[in-house]
Amino acid sequence: MAKTIQDVYKKYVGFGSTATAQKKDLTSANFMKMMNDAKLITGKLTRTDIDLVFTKSKEKGKTALTFAQFQGALKQIAKIKYGEDSDENVQKLITVLTSVAGPSTKGATKVAKNKATERLTDTSKYTGSHKERFNEDGKGRGIQGRKDTPDTSGYVTGYGDKGKYDETH
Repeated sequence: MAKTIQDVYKKYVGFGSTATAQKKDLTSANFMKMMNDAKLITGKLTRTDIDLVFTKSKEKGKTALTFAQFQGALKQIAKIKYGEDSDENVQKLITVLTSVAGPSTKGATKVAKNKATERLTDTSKYTGSHKERFNEDGKGRGIQGRKDTPDTSGYVTGYGDKGKYDETH
């Protein structure tokens, strides 16, 4: 749980960025995620409203909000959500935002569990070259299953007595 609105801002600014590419300002996607995580998107405050507030609040030609612009955007959001942009309503909005634990990824990568998915991912039913990519247990063979490596031993492909010439002569 964040202590101040600036802590919340910093958490969402850094969400999704790598260690080498740290962001300094809040992008539209992260601003929308912040509002969504706080469950502020309802019939009165829609995604379109949030997107319009973001666009009005950012500097022309820029793609992100600075902290000062973010505070101005909160006033506009409070006006839409609660009817007016009074300090009391802005504080109510800030309380909601600071009560959120931070950006979450819960449910971002759900696996479909249905008959069609099970049928399509059952490796025992694969045929042709696809069958070669998996062992009997259904585990992938890695590069051996994907690459057709030629036999450079000197024998003709399919020769059954490979390696037995010296034994018979």
